Amino acid sequence: MKTLIYIFLALAGGLMIFNLFHVDFDAPLSGASFPAAIGVGASLCALILLIIMLLALRVQQKIKDKS
Repeated sequence: MKTLIYIFLALAGGLMIFNLFHVDFDAPLSGASFPAAIGVGASLCALILLIIMLLALRVQQKIKDKS
C-alpha cells in the first residue's frame, strides 16, 4: 500500500510540475492556461490527500504495534 501511495505522490508531483509550465502567469485563468491552473489545483489536492493517507497509515501501524 505504501509503495502505491508513493507512486501516486510521484505522479501527482509530476503532473503539477507539467501543468505549472503551461500556466500563463500574466493571465492564469484565461484561455489555454485555465485547464492548466485547474490541473495544478487538483494535483495539489491529490498531494495533500495522499500525505494525509500516509500519516494515517503510520498512526495505524503504531497503534497496531502497541497492542
